[in-house]
Amino acid sequence: MEMIFCYPPFVMAAQSPEIDQLFRLRHSLAHVLAEAVQRLWPDTQITIGPPIDTGCYYDFLFTEPLTDADLPKIEKEMKKIIYQGQTFRVDTLSVADAKKFWSKRGQRFKVELIEDLEKNENVREVTHHTLIGPKGEDAFVDLCRGGHVENTKDIPVDAFKLTNLAGAYWRGDEKREQLTRVYVAAFGSKKDLDAYLLQQEEAKKRDHRKIGKEMDLFAFSEKVGPGLPLWTPRGTIIVDAIETLGKEMEEKGGYQRVRTPHIAKGKLYAQTGHLAHYKTSMFPPMKLDGEEEYYLKPMNCPHHHEIFASTPKSYRDLPVRLAEYGHCYRYEDSGTLFGLMRVRSLCMNDAHIYVSEEQFEQEFNAVIDLYIEYFRIFNINKYVMRLSLHDAQELGKKYVDAPELWLRTEDMVRTAMKKKNVNFIEVPNEAAFYGPKIDVQIWSAIGREFTLATNQVDFDVPGKMGLHYTDRDGSAKVPLCIHRAPLSTHERLVGFLIEHFAGHFPLWLAPVQAAVLPVSTANEEYACEVATQLLNAGIRIDYMNAEESLGKRIRAGETGRIPYLLVLGDREQAERSVAVRNVRTKNQVTVPLQEFVERTVKDIKERRLEKAFGEE
Repeated sequence: MEMIFCYPPFVMAAQSPEIDQLFRLRHSLAHVLAEAVQRLWPDTQITIGPPIDTGCYYDFLFTEPLTDADLPKIEKEMKKIIYQGQTFRVDTLSVADAKKFWSKRGQRFKVELIEDLEKNENVREVTHHTLIGPKGEDAFVDLCRGGHVENTKDIPVDAFKLTNLAGAYWRGDEKREQLTRVYVAAFGSKKDLDAYLLQQEEAKKRDHRKIGKEMDLFAFSEKVGPGLPLWTPRGTIIVDAIETLGKEMEEKGGYQRVRTPHIAKGKLYAQTGHLAHYKTSMFPPMKLDGEEEYYLKPMNCPHHHEIFASTPKSYRDLPVRLAEYGHCYRYEDSGTLFGLMRVRSLCMNDAHIYVSEEQFEQEFNAVIDLYIEYFRIFNINKYVMRLSLHDAQELGKKYVDAPELWLRTEDMVRTAMKKKNVNFIEVPNEAAFYGPKIDVQIWSAIGREFTLATNQVDFDVPGKMGLHYTDRDGSAKVPLCIHRAPLSTHERLVGFLIEHFAGHFPLWLAPVQAAVLPVSTANEEYACEVATQLLNAGIRIDYMNAEESLGKRIRAGETGRIPYLLVLGDREQAERSVAVRNVRTKNQVTVPLQEFVERTVKDIKERRLEKAFGEE
């Protein structure tokens, strides 16, 4: 069950942002969608329908279930509306009149939205945007802030398509009504739409949930609980390989490894501010007889702060870099859970770097360098750094109330990035509650966007926790803390990599690196010898004996995305060679056994992206 929540786009605003034409097209199309639905199912309850990056959607409460088979019918009705050349009229209503308007029509969700605006934001007026039908009648009315095309004929009928249905709880609350969300893909031209739909088809083929099952990498169990992934032996190999890489890189970077428990007293999270700012994302407390409340840890930083504080520090000890693959737990609504991408149990590539102000720039940029090296290793060619800033209106609520420190640390990050010539964009009102951060957006091989890494600056919590070091002049100074997670979590990174590589992992990361396939039982003895030599060289293998047909075994190896299938027949046995079938390219080459072993071991050690055999 997917839940995406966005702001109600119908509040009167003194100053509206400039809205581009594609936004107007998509926004208008959401109204056309709702009009078409109400034409076909007049008793439908309407809620909200915002434009999104790929088109728009609208959430409805139907009196009868809607199915995918209904989408072509809705799309046909939408095109009729577009061909009619309907236009928009804007009306301003008082809150009282707007509530009467929607109450009379039985649209209770609209009434609720207006009541909330009146209560929470002191709104006194709202706007209605009405589509005018071919005879001058009011064809469809909605609450809306605006931003539409002049005429529905401005919407190209060959540049949109209804793509799918999804479930959505009203207001993102699983205790409220379950709505039906209708998605529309919409672009400025048929060419752009076709390119997007082609990408979506490829994305379906690369869905990490589908490939993960085919490769037997992870599982979910209702008995264990939603959002709690179980790593199978093969999936664990991938996780361990990533963790080994992280530990190697961190050792080179001067990090010290630590371990922390999975729970802590509530007063720890109260002191850091997590209970005040993050409690809704934490699991409920555990109350033990005669003891205080304990919580599952939502992140590792409070524990690392306590490690830093456990021994006296001086300026000579800084920077202190504490790293951990720490297990954390976050309460996510069941409707938001999505494979490995959104889970409740996560193992984070976490570290906290305690620095003086003078050391900040060098350490911050060293983390950026680490990101870029990881991107090279995983062949991530497209990424963008987002500098997430605070909003002064949210101080004391969403963010700690320290305006001067916010401006100062934001400028420190901005200056460090500019000096390093790192491309970045600035995004308001998305900072962590304790300081600005860099979020790294990456794109997979087929252009799907993911939020992966984060690099955060904390100017607040170290002081709250009483962290300090003795400076050169003998005074006590509070360190800055850099929170960084360049490899995100095991769960999100593996999910991304499955889709990025379509399951065809680089050789060093593949759970099974080669499969041994004797053509017949007569070749079993040589095949066993080959298998033994590969295992002794540290190559992960699967032995597929000759009980089943060769074709069936090859198909099994391809489904499992095993990089190399070594086919061993009479010729290979006589020549002491191996016929290497590259599963990704389907090319096959025959090479001496010893050459295969030596080159494969070298490729694994060097973590080469390219497979040596069958790529030429």
